[in-house]
Amino acid sequence: MAGVSNTVSAARIAECEKLIRPHVRRTPVIEIDAAEVGLASGRLFLKLELFQHSGSFKARGAFANLLARKVPAAGVVAASGGNHGAAVAYAAMKLKVPAKIFVPSVSSAAKVQRIRDYGAELTIEGDRYADALAASEAWAQRTGALPIHAFDQDETLLGQGTIGIELDGQAPEIDTLLVSVGGGGLIAGIAAWYAGRIRVVGVEPFAAPTLTRALEAGRPVDAEAGGLAADSLAPRRVGDRVFPIAKNYVHRVVLVADEAIVKAQNLLWQALRVVAEPGGAAAFAALLSGAHTPEPGSRIGVVISGGNTTAVNFG
Repeated sequence: MAGVSNTVSAARIAECEKLIRPHVRRTPVIEIDAAEVGLASGRLFLKLELFQHSGSFKARGAFANLLARKVPAAGVVAASGGNHGAAVAYAAMKLKVPAKIFVPSVSSAAKVQRIRDYGAELTIEGDRYADALAASEAWAQRTGALPIHAFDQDETLLGQGTIGIELDGQAPEIDTLLVSVGGGGLIAGIAAWYAGRIRVVGVEPFAAPTLTRALEAGRPVDAEAGGLAADSLAPRRVGDRVFPIAKNYVHRVVLVADEAIVKAQNLLWQALRVVAEPGGAAAFAALLSGAHTPEPGSRIGVVISGGNTTAVNFG
């Protein structure tokens, strides 16, 4: 389709999947009756990426970067709300590469601890992802470390797109897939794999509508960057590489309130004993809140993208 770079294509995602397969988990899909979570009858297919190494889907993009690009002696550097940093730290630990991670003060304690546990050098910089990103870019320029972008890098997108390959094989019957959106690496990678074969629906918090604002403006623009899921879904804008893929292959984007995300977290725990972080539960919140109403007979997939949180909110 015009306007979409062929550097992030289904063929290249398949190549990436072979490259990273020895290093990442094939995460499970659980099929449930929608009535189990208070929805109208039908089947839901939940892709449980919280069971991935480092606790989120981000390990896929991290390994894709470290395996496909030449890593200098200075190692790698990444800026992150938390999950990407943990993933890069994990991949660097496994591949024995030095890693420096910058996170903002909004990063959760669970994610900060994961980064430290994996042995990376950690610096807390500023209040938002953009602050950590600026610091990481300065570090890369000063030291020669390889920057690993959380979402706006071809290898990152290709790695995240491998979720699509797995899901295609595990739940080929789905016709709609709900995916949370922060910088857009997850949804763009998956959408590039499906390339319009199913409806891919983005889900964002009202407090961080990055893709919504970009689609309204016709280009990536700064958006609000706050809310409950700010440590995973609140960069200031979607990526330049992300946007053309999303514009062509994302069916629509819906917004959810923080209260709906909390409800989704609690219901995932109560009904399935799945502990999802706020960003990880956002896509599920779109169903519970009615932000996305399935068409009759549709077969819905939902990516539960991360679980790096504490269980203090769950009864």
